[in-house]
Amino acid sequence: MIHSFLNDRPARLFMFITAFFIANALIAECIGGKIFSLEAVLGVPVQTFTLFGESGLSFNLTCGVLLWPLEFVITDIVNEYYGPKAVRRISYIAVGLISYAFIMFYIAINIPSPGWWPASGKEQGVDDMQVAFAGVFGQGMWIIAGSLVAFLVSQIIDVTVFQQIKKRTGEKKIWLRATGSTLVSQFVDSFIVLFIAFKLGRGWSWQQVMAIGLVNYIYKFTVAIILTPLIYFIEGRIERYFGSDVTRKLKLAAMGNDKT
Repeated sequence: MIHSFLNDRPARLFMFITAFFIANALIAECIGGKIFSLEAVLGVPVQTFTLFGESGLSFNLTCGVLLWPLEFVITDIVNEYYGPKAVRRISYIAVGLISYAFIMFYIAINIPSPGWWPASGKEQGVDDMQVAFAGVFGQGMWIIAGSLVAFLVSQIIDVTVFQQIKKRTGEKKIWLRATGSTLVSQFVDSFIVLFIAFKLGRGWSWQQVMAIGLVNYIYKFTVAIILTPLIYFIEGRIERYFGSDVTRKLKLAAMGNDKT
């Protein structure tokens, strides 16, 4: 039985997509503590601006946003060929495993270490390895909670919007259901994480939440548009891999896969 499963192309692809989806989400969570300047990456001067009364804003973003757009591309691919039930399943698995990872990070931070270890990184310029380790892996609980809730809610919204658009357009306008669902879900994601992590967790004002959330969404909106051709490319490769007959059967099954 296991051999027939492993020889089934849709099953093999789903296993690969699930593994990549979870790994991508976990990596995004781990690197999310670093902030980068988008202007510096693009080699353009920093232009500060004001939104909702918050001045001095620029495109300083968490490194997590480098990977999160890929999660929504993957979500749309899974939705197209395997249906919303599959999207919800891999989303729940991802949240569970990310939660497990942070529990292990917490244990690793607090487990006793030998007395020589904290000073072991001084030759590399790290004065205290324990402080550095805790700083990298010990994100605040509010940030973790906000990130996980935002991820799960945005995934559910993405799959719902995608299916509603597909029911109206059929197989046409892939760009509309893929990009449209991403734009809606990314908007929700941008504000939920800030509300939980910083409004509730750190007492930010509503003006700060709205301003920073809009800055983040402008970036996500732009990336979602840029990545639209990637969806066409990936779907073309998948359909070539499956063949037209299997592809048609999968898409028909996916359209009725929202009945749980």
